[in-house]
Amino acid sequence: KTLLGPAYGSPIEHTQMLPVKNTLELEKRYLVFINKNKVGLQILPVDGNPHKTCAIICHPSGVAGMALSYDGCYAFTAGGQDRTVLQWKIHLSALEAAVSLGGEDLTPFYGLVAGGREGKFYRELEDYFYYAQLRSQGIDTMESRRVSKHICLSEVPFVMRAIGFYPSEEKIDDIFNEIKFSDYVDTGRLIDRINLPDFLKVYLNHRPPFGNTMNDIQESFNVLGFTNSQGKKAIRREDFLKLLITKGEHMTEEEMYDCFATLFGLNPEGWKSEPAAASSVRGSEICLEKELPEEITAEIFATEILGLTVSESSEQQDQ
Repeated sequence: KTLLGPAYGSPIEHTQMLPVKNTLELEKRYLVFINKNKVGLQILPVDGNPHKTCAIICHPSGVAGMALSYDGCYAFTAGGQDRTVLQWKIHLSALEAAVSLGGEDLTPFYGLVAGGREGKFYRELEDYFYYAQLRSQGIDTMESRRVSKHICLSEVPFVMRAIGFYPSEEKIDDIFNEIKFSDYVDTGRLIDRINLPDFLKVYLNHRPPFGNTMNDIQESFNVLGFTNSQGKKAIRREDFLKLLITKGEHMTEEEMYDCFATLFGLNPEGWKSEPAAASSVRGSEICLEKELPEEITAEIFATEILGLTVSESSEQQDQ
């Protein structure tokens, strides 16, 4: 199962569990962690709730290590270049208060999407969710619609991509298995559908915490590309198309042409995306030499071909 952990600008480097004094305290455990320059506290088990974690800068130039007192009341952090050791008093009640004020059920998770529950993003998610129901039943059917609060698992990747998260096929399989077996231990049944609240949690826990970044895309071009006359890493059009159908989670030629037809707006007027729909346009109708530049850089790929909104850096602002 994939869950959103503490996101404070850099990966967690070291963790320690707070000791417990009696068996009653085993019902709720606490984790102390450090990353590049912060020390923080996390309530267990992790479920993606952002209010269950907090962190503070302890050593701006970098933290080298951490230790806890025998009773779990204090944390000690050692700096690197600053050659200091700091003692931190742990107040669990302050973090518990933040969790209580953050709300219950889905309320804490709404704050993780732009605009919250009343914002544009969540409204679009609702529209896509219910459109997925229509899509699975057939767009042009004349039969009575079956309105439901769920969508089948096969529609989950399409809704994910519609709202800007593009998981790999391996990630999609992980998501499917996570949903299918979520109740298996308790009920022995497999889940084949998901409702909107559970979908939102799955989305928030699986999406990249810092969004799409130019650094990630550029790294791929640094490996696969060559240095062009402008000094930028680029991939030749022929090599780019060959990579799509031969490497990694490669596409078939038909899938590749379908994707480019959608990206470049070449589908015929009135065309609808349905599970059983035929290819949007025939491959021979798309002239990729005309649509794609001879040399493709990371910037061209991200902004002109995919139409993504990306940030320049993967560094997350301090929370």
